[in-house]
Amino acid sequence: MDMVATDDLIFVGMDVGTTKICVLVGHPEGKDNIRVIGKGISPSSGVHKGGVVSLEGLTQALQIAKDKAERSSGYEITSALVSLSGSHINSLNSKGMAGIAGRMITRDDVARAIDAARSIAIPYNREVVHVIPRGYVVDGQDGIRSAIGMHGYRLEVEAHIVTAATTSLRNLEKCVENAGIVIDGWVLSSLASSEVVLTDTEREMGVVVCDIGGGTTDVAIYIEGSVWHTAVIPIGGDHLTSDIAQVLHLPQETAEMVKRRHGYARAAVIDDSQAFAVRPFGEKKQIKIKRRELARVIEPRVEELFGLVRQEIKRSGYDGLLPAGVVLTGGTSQLPAIHDVASEVLRLPIRIGKPESLHGLADQLRSPAFSTSVGLLQWARMMEQEEMLNGRGLYDLGSLRFDMNRMTEWLRRLLPG
Repeated sequence: MDMVATDDLIFVGMDVGTTKICVLVGHPEGKDNIRVIGKGISPSSGVHKGGVVSLEGLTQALQIAKDKAERSSGYEITSALVSLSGSHINSLNSKGMAGIAGRMITRDDVARAIDAARSIAIPYNREVVHVIPRGYVVDGQDGIRSAIGMHGYRLEVEAHIVTAATTSLRNLEKCVENAGIVIDGWVLSSLASSEVVLTDTEREMGVVVCDIGGGTTDVAIYIEGSVWHTAVIPIGGDHLTSDIAQVLHLPQETAEMVKRRHGYARAAVIDDSQAFAVRPFGEKKQIKIKRRELARVIEPRVEELFGLVRQEIKRSGYDGLLPAGVVLTGGTSQLPAIHDVASEVLRLPIRIGKPESLHGLADQLRSPAFSTSVGLLQWARMMEQEEMLNGRGLYDLGSLRFDMNRMTEWLRRLLPG
């Protein structure tokens, strides 16, 4: 996250999505805020369902977004935090233990327990991306959120571990580096989004984040202030566009435009007189299509999506621990009436989440479509604070805990591996 001709601290987040590439540049302002001073957005290319399918196409898209961000901010971008998604993402829960011998628990003891938790057998073609502590147990006493400073003989940690396919990481890494950017770290998209769309109360009570992007829907379940489960569902807004294109016989670009302008997730509530003009394949002139007919194409796919989300919640085993309901975010969450379908299928409280408390280019980014992008800047800020306090690099976060209240709370939620 380098800069030119200034001593100001600069953060860079790069959201690599199936639909768009978004590069944001920001710097800290005040105690908790970040001022966004530059952005670069380009249509995504070479990405399908969160995975790289064309190295050249993605590299060019990354370069375009990077160049735009540099021009708008006035800074040279040489490194960034990069979002991670795709069907290759897996997660599991693990426990680790460290002996203490009756003395005060230190950060090194916590690090040893976390290292034990991450020492799990995973296939040779996978890598650990995040190790997220859920809680600690000291001599049989559970429910401990920060064990540093306590006395005991046996320290246990419960951790949520996120892994990714090595091949997918290396392909994405190559594209980012070919665009002239060094990767400061990977951040799972759902975790980045959660940083800016969830309240502390929701995290404590139990909540699900559904980040509905173009190619995937990223799910994260938070309970008692920490993430307990993550998953990636390979369905997103592009599937709605494809359905519209096939059923109504429209070019893909036209189908996307129709979805954005006229799309609706509930057919029954639309007046049958509402219509719009469009030119399908094989037609010389525009024809009128009823908006209700369009909604009948969209509604089944949206119901399928939330049906899969419901299955994932039940598979996690935490479906009875979510009184705060579901927070929808991501670009597709802006589809009119998607809130109603989600509520009906999931039978939980639903709200739409978007970045708040922004400064600088705030008006352009206060949208669910930019939750991951803004969340990356928040993540980078906390990582930089940790680095300054401890004199360690960005990649060393996986072995640290702090007895400072705010830092402890953040690390407990988001500790990368």
